[in-house]
Amino acid sequence: MSMTQYDPVFIAIGTLGVLIFVITSMLGMGFGLTIAQIMAPLKNRKLIIASLVANFVLVPILAVLIVWAIPLSEGLQIGLVLVGFAAGAPFLPKLVQLAKGDMAFTAGLMVLLMVVTVAYLPIVLPFVLTGVQVNPWEIARSLVVLMLIPLAVALFIRARYEEVAKGLIPVMGMAANLSLAALFIGYFVGYSDVTYGVLGTGGILTSVLLVVGAVVIGYLLGGTDKNNRTVLALGTGQRNLAAGFAVASGNFATNPEVLIEIMDVAVIGFILLMVIAGELGRRSARGKEKGVQATP
Repeated sequence: MSMTQYDPVFIAIGTLGVLIFVITSMLGMGFGLTIAQIMAPLKNRKLIIASLVANFVLVPILAVLIVWAIPLSEGLQIGLVLVGFAAGAPFLPKLVQLAKGDMAFTAGLMVLLMVVTVAYLPIVLPFVLTGVQVNPWEIARSLVVLMLIPLAVALFIRARYEEVAKGLIPVMGMAANLSLAALFIGYFVGYSDVTYGVLGTGGILTSVLLVVGAVVIGYLLGGTDKNNRTVLALGTGQRNLAAGFAVASGNFATNPEVLIEIMDVAVIGFILLMVIAGELGRRSARGKEKGVQATP
């Protein structure tokens, strides 16, 4: 793996893609939410505790078990651990829409998980990634600058200038999608020899195990309300790629396998979660039809 084969232009495009993706995702999310929407579901204490346990205790344990059970290179291990420990994804509302779930709980859950992730990763990662140089301040700084500040700015703009904020949502969505595409193309081409090297090494299998396991954990901890179960299943399955990329590009830029494993989880998670959300949506529609037929 000599550095000469890497195309620095593509890697620079990928890195810029990360920054734009993370920031525009956060801005788009903040422009679409009011503080009241975020706060409403947080009153259900039992649900919040279940969400935190699922995302910050059980899924991280699952990630560590997968890495322990399946032999992976250090870079792939770090990548899987990063996404296993990072929760709260700006993509969640799209999945919940597909699954016909509760959008209000989605907003609150997403922001809660994201804010906790920013505090949690710098504290926990140094203990988990022993033998790897992790700077807690670096991690905290990259997450605060790239995620919390844009989110806070967007929420402020939404509170003061609602029309402007709503008008900017589609622009942010487009910017996030384009930068995500740039990120993938940039890194895949720039690190092409590493990418091909990863294909048969368990990186893909571990991604599937993590995403499916996380969905199951969220579903089981979602309680009796079908709507909440759906949101928590998808919210736990959808790991925080933005946080993963922010930490990886800030702390592990010299090890491309870390980024490639996060991209594995991103692609595989995206496909699996779209299928799962679609299936949950169909079931929900069928349940409603039955309910309509049953009421004379």
